[in-house]
Amino acid sequence: MDVFKTGYYSSFFECQSAIKILHPLTQAVFVIVQTYFLWVSAKDCIHVHLDLTRCGLMFTLTTNLAIWMAAVVDESVHQTHSYDSSHSNTSHLRLAPDPERAGSSVGGDCSCNTAICQIFQQGYFYLYPFNIEYSLFASTMLYVMWKNVGRLLASSTHGHGHTPSQISLFRETFFAGPILGLMLFVVGLAVFIIYEVQVSGEGGRPEQALVLYYSFNIICLGLMTLVSLSGSVIYRFDRRAMDHHKNPTRTLDVALLMGAALGQYAISYYSIVAVVVGTPRDLLGGLNLAHALLMIAQHTFQNVFIIESLHRGPPGAESHDTTPKESCHGLTFANVDALHTLPACPPTPRLVGTSHGLTFANIDALHTLPACPPTPRLVGTNPGGPQEAVAIILAPRSHWRRRCLKDMSLFLLLCNVILWIMPAFGARPHFSNTVEVDFYGYSLWAAIVNICLPFGIFYRMHAVSSLLEVYVLS
Repeated sequence: MDVFKTGYYSSFFECQSAIKILHPLTQAVFVIVQTYFLWVSAKDCIHVHLDLTRCGLMFTLTTNLAIWMAAVVDESVHQTHSYDSSHSNTSHLRLAPDPERAGSSVGGDCSCNTAICQIFQQGYFYLYPFNIEYSLFASTMLYVMWKNVGRLLASSTHGHGHTPSQISLFRETFFAGPILGLMLFVVGLAVFIIYEVQVSGEGGRPEQALVLYYSFNIICLGLMTLVSLSGSVIYRFDRRAMDHHKNPTRTLDVALLMGAALGQYAISYYSIVAVVVGTPRDLLGGLNLAHALLMIAQHTFQNVFIIESLHRGPPGAESHDTTPKESCHGLTFANVDALHTLPACPPTPRLVGTSHGLTFANIDALHTLPACPPTPRLVGTNPGGPQEAVAIILAPRSHWRRRCLKDMSLFLLLCNVILWIMPAFGARPHFSNTVEVDFYGYSLWAAIVNICLPFGIFYRMHAVSSLLEVYVLS
């Protein structure tokens, strides 16, 4: 984005100040150095020069927040100027590729007429959402590093801080979640394109585009709400122990999920008030009301599902409350922890024969045995001795629960991606639908949307990263 801004302002070098070109170049150097710093040192716990390190990290964090706030304010000012200059186009005010976002408008003698200038202008427009997300994610990572300054780690990590195994996408899933999620993703892209063409084009039909947009979002949000509820119910029967250890990263993840959701809560709340109190009660108003209510429900239940998963231990952390039962004439010794390293076996009991009333089951030796038989059988019985036997029941690993959770996490991940793409790249039904604009007035409604919507966009991106971790932990 800084390259496009530099190229754009270089096209007006004769009538522009040099600071206009130096600013994006300086920001580009800052982004490169900061990205390298985060890539190398994000997991470090500093124990020297603590005060200086905390001061530097907090200064860098506030710099990223200032860049993000400046972009949001510039966009709000740009939309206000666009509304004042053209009242006939208030039904669709989008993130136009305008130089006002960089600080001030170009002089009257500087016109962008060349093809290369248009490319730089359009490129800056499409990279604008990534710039906002980068600043927010860098701020969260710097906050985690600030919390880790002087932190002493325990000898073993738990739950959220464990080192995950190698990720294999779509492994151990029923494929229902990924397939349904991909279908909604493709349909969402088509709906987004139709919405943009119908609303922004001359002679388009914005009401039909809004009906299509709201209908898709209602279906998508409804499915996401049901899936999140189902995942929370499955976790009620999960045997993995809850991880209550102190973890700054997990604490920040939970705080960001809850805090970023407040932005969408605010937009939905004001939309509900405008639709319920407002005079027009048509199909579009009903769809807007249903969309706002489902948006609140979806954020709530998805947060519950993600937070519940992040506080679960890694796979294999089941609490073994049951011990092997004692036989009638002897004892059974079993290394239960070694059961997690065994290959997949059918959930059937395996009988181990005893001789003279005492049984020693060396579970570690089972690695050398062939595949488990499909039916129970008696092993090593001694016909000369008593015919006692003790059954070691290998508890079935709940593969179906794990696969369901993986399917749900992938489905929610893909849905959050498409729900991020729509608002990030220009879909603004808040202004296309004039119910809120007529009720609150454009200035107040634009301020509410421009302040709260970036938090909603950030929520979707952060939910994607959290759901990917849920997929790994499942």
